[in-house]
Amino acid sequence: MKDYMVRAVAAKGALRAVAATTTRLVEEARRRHGTSATATAALGRALTAAVLLSAGLKDRGRVTVRVAGDGPLSPVVAEASVEGHVRGYLRNPTFDLSPNAQGKLDVAGGVGRRGTIHVVRDLGLKEPYVGSSPLVSGLIAEDLTYFLHESDQTRSACALGVLVDVDLAVRAAGGFLVEALPPAEEEAVGRLEGNLVRMASVSALIDEGKSPEDILTAALEGLGVKILGRSPLEFRCRCSRDKARALLAALGEEELRDMLAEGRSEMTCRFCNERYLFSGDELAEILESLETS
Repeated sequence: MKDYMVRAVAAKGALRAVAATTTRLVEEARRRHGTSATATAALGRALTAAVLLSAGLKDRGRVTVRVAGDGPLSPVVAEASVEGHVRGYLRNPTFDLSPNAQGKLDVAGGVGRRGTIHVVRDLGLKEPYVGSSPLVSGLIAEDLTYFLHESDQTRSACALGVLVDVDLAVRAAGGFLVEALPPAEEEAVGRLEGNLVRMASVSALIDEGKSPEDILTAALEGLGVKILGRSPLEFRCRCSRDKARALLAALGEEELRDMLAEGRSEMTCRFCNERYLFSGDELAEILESLETS
């Protein structure tokens, strides 16, 4: 199943919902960063959270989620654009933890339970919208729910899940977000809460082959769900060799001379771990262009 996102409304427009499968893009992130099982789960949840928030973008822009806790994996950073391009990274990608008391991957222990979740919505305007709130669990879904309540004054329900196989590959990943828009009736909210209690975990549903439409149908059962649209998702970074070259030029002549003395330079994109090697001849060319400009 290819990764994609579905947007919907229910309860005569009082509930706004989005669900996504992100298995392939999370696997690509795992492969690029060489993440441990716990790191894969943390990064995958953050990537999916950014995807869900990007559903609120209109014609352009991107959303960045930065989870900065006191755990060894923080900060965890994820970005999703309106085009469905997703990328991200985290600190100490190979660091792993023992399972928690419930026998599950200890995402909260890796992220940390004390800290802040930051959300930046860049709509292509002069200034992006920036909001933040304290972490409440380090599990990311609960932290995002609290953020939406505190920052956007929106009641919501969020679920994020990543199922990692024994060979460390991603077996299933995805999530959903349902927001209650005023004036949402308490009956509709109560029906939603009852549905969510009966549902299996989102990663288990995706592992069973359930689609984003299936997940929203289950979450919004009896509430008149209406699918509004679907959009594809993929792991894709905005870095390039030309951008890496421009960054080298921005370092200035003195630092370039030091690099030239070493004979080469290597730059690595932290979002996708792509490496860009520049030979001595290329460094000399960049330096010459600065000296003659």
